[in-house]
Amino acid sequence: MLNSWQEGYATKGAILHLPQKSGSNRMAALVACVVAACALIAVVVAGIALTPAASAVDFEAKNLAPCLMHPFGTDWMGRDMLARTLAGLSTSVLLGMAAAVVSSIIAVVLGAAAALGGPKVDVVVNWLIDLMLGIPHIVLLVLISYALGKGFWGVAVGIAITHWPSLARVVRAEILQCRQAPYIQAARALGKGRVSIAVRHMVPFVFPQYVVGLILMFPHAILHEASITFLGFGLPPEQPAIGVILSESMTYLSAGMWWLAVFPGLALIAVVLVFDIAGSSLRALIDPHRSQE
Repeated sequence: MLNSWQEGYATKGAILHLPQKSGSNRMAALVACVVAACALIAVVVAGIALTPAASAVDFEAKNLAPCLMHPFGTDWMGRDMLARTLAGLSTSVLLGMAAAVVSSIIAVVLGAAAALGGPKVDVVVNWLIDLMLGIPHIVLLVLISYALGKGFWGVAVGIAITHWPSLARVVRAEILQCRQAPYIQAARALGKGRVSIAVRHMVPFVFPQYVVGLILMFPHAILHEASITFLGFGLPPEQPAIGVILSESMTYLSAGMWWLAVFPGLALIAVVLVFDIAGSSLRALIDPHRSQE
């Protein structure tokens, strides 16, 4: 009798403990997601506001090491590196977000077509995915950007065209899984049309994975924009961008001006990590199994 009471008490304690743990983990994930979003918004707003200051030249204050007036130092033209870094980050974030959104739309369209369009369409889409993944990513980005004349639109189109395959595979797999679900079969048996089933059942099923995939696509887009700009195939030199800043700083590193590359590079890594935290936190909020981890 005592053992039964102890087992029941332990079971009750476990039942009471699990929701508390789940709620605590979800609250932590929500806080992390909100903090990450606020940090990214602050970076973008500050960068836009400091764009004029990023281009302001002051030859009397050139080549200054980090100090109280210029926390990130100044470059060979006296431009404040903190203002240039924030302006470059805002440009990279906005460009990466716009390109990632377009790329995610391509992924959804092709992934849905592969899952719902029949075997022939599925074969064609999978062939396109394998083709895109088989070509070295940075090489394809450089070729597309160069063919379109480089600049903002060349980089944006290049990122949008090259970043959809992985998300398309996820969307295809999710839709195929949803099609086999019992409630989809029941809806068909009740006479529901394809459009009704897609809108009421498939879209809510796929949407969380789409949102997480979109957010996790942002850091890849930002890093690739900075990479091809650093190589000279992206944004023009007169536009504040992290790739431009890092490329120009290479000439002055041998002269001891380390701050020209260190602080912008660390800022780029920080923004990428913030995006990763936002994506991981959002995934924990959406997926009930991950919220227990």
